[in-house]
Amino acid sequence: MRPAPLTRTDGDADAGLPAAVLWDMDGTLVDTEPYWIQAEHELVAEHGGQWSDEFAHELVGNALEVSAQLIIDKSHIPLTVPEIIDGLLGRVVAQVRREVPWRPGARELLLELDGLGVPNLLVTMSWRSLADVVVGGLPDGTFRALVTGDEVAHGKPHPEPYLAAARLVGVDPADCVALEDSPTGVRSATAAGVPTIAIPHVVPVPDIEGAVRVTGLDGVRAHDLLTIVASVRRGA
Repeated sequence: MRPAPLTRTDGDADAGLPAAVLWDMDGTLVDTEPYWIQAEHELVAEHGGQWSDEFAHELVGNALEVSAQLIIDKSHIPLTVPEIIDGLLGRVVAQVRREVPWRPGARELLLELDGLGVPNLLVTMSWRSLADVVVGGLPDGTFRALVTGDEVAHGKPHPEPYLAAARLVGVDPADCVALEDSPTGVRSATAAGVPTIAIPHVVPVPDIEGAVRVTGLDGVRAHDLLTIVASVRRGA
C-alpha cells in the first residue's frame, strides 16, 4: 500500500484525534510473540542447538536480521541469517493463517479509528509476507499503509520506520500516536518524535522519554489517545 499524502481541511480535522495512529504488530495488535518463540524453539532444536525463553525475550521487537544473527550467536546452529528468517517466517505465517490472535481491545480501537477517518498505519519489523496475512483478516482499507521490516534500511530501534510511516500520509510525527509493546519499538517511535503509548506484554518496558505506559488497550477509545499522551506531546 502506497497512498497519496493525506490532505485535510480545517473543517475535517478533529482536534481530539491524532493525525494518524502508527501501530506495531507483533505483541501490540496481535499476540504473535508466542508463535515466534515457539518457532525459534523448533528451528533451533531441529538443528541441534539449545534455546530458552530468556534468549527469545531478547529478540522481541528487533529487526528479523538482528534476531536471526542473535540466534546464530547464542545457539551456534549451522544456518545463515536468510535461512533462519525463512524458517521462522514460514512457521509463524502458517500459525497466523490458522488463527489471528488479536490483542484485547486492539481490533476494536483500530476499527473505531478507521470509522472516524483517522489513518492507521502498520509499522512492523515482521516482513510483508506475515503483515499481509494479518491485515488480510481486516476490512479492506483499515490500514492506510504498511511499513515492514524488509522494506526499510534501518529497523527498530532506529527512527526510520516511524518517520517513513508519517511521510506516507504527509503528517507531522508529533501529531501522531504510536502504539508499541517492546522497549525496542518504543525507542524507535520516540526517536522519530512520535508520542508513544507503551503497552508491555511479553517483556517489560522501562521509563522512556516520550512514552507513557498503560496496562492494555481494552476499553481505550479513539478520543482517549491524545489524553493518554498529553504529558509527552510536543509543547506539553
